[in-house]
Amino acid sequence: MKNIILASASPRRRELLKRIVSQFDVVVSEYAEEETSLDAKGTVTLFAREKAREVFSRFPNSAVIGADTVVSLDGTVLGKPQDKEDAKRMLRRMSGRTHEVMTGVTLIVDGRERSFVSVSRVTFLPLPEEVISAYVESGLPLDKAGAYGIQDGYPLVKEYEGSYTNIVGFPVEDVRTLLQEEKLC
Repeated sequence: MKNIILASASPRRRELLKRIVSQFDVVVSEYAEEETSLDAKGTVTLFAREKAREVFSRFPNSAVIGADTVVSLDGTVLGKPQDKEDAKRMLRRMSGRTHEVMTGVTLIVDGRERSFVSVSRVTFLPLPEEVISAYVESGLPLDKAGAYGIQDGYPLVKEYEGSYTNIVGFPVEDVRTLLQEEKLC
């Protein structure tokens, strides 16, 4: 069986991949994400593919998984916040509204690439300023797309449609199917 490599620095993706396969390596991609004119779906597809390609170029005998997650609100891509004020701004914009969380995943095996995008819809509760401030001061939202993690335990989300693990940043159900089709798990 091929060695599986997760091309991601995300501790959440690492934990979620452990639900599917017990043995894998983590190699952080050196691909530098840059601003793009693509929509959210195009952005996550591009970034996941390029992260996987960069790591595959160094480990061509492995199966490499690249992933990228963004939040899309009214067609605007919300990536990771630049600082605390940016995180507060994002959370205020999403307060009481519905947005989409998109995760692009690319698997490269033997030079063959397979990609997909998982989409979930999330509706926030109306967020009081004290909840936004406390959450941002916790530091938890600073490394997450859209400045939040559904798993963080703060009262942010009213409801969601789609994959919970996609909202966390790695759609376990879809990745499992992909790996099974390639006989990697």
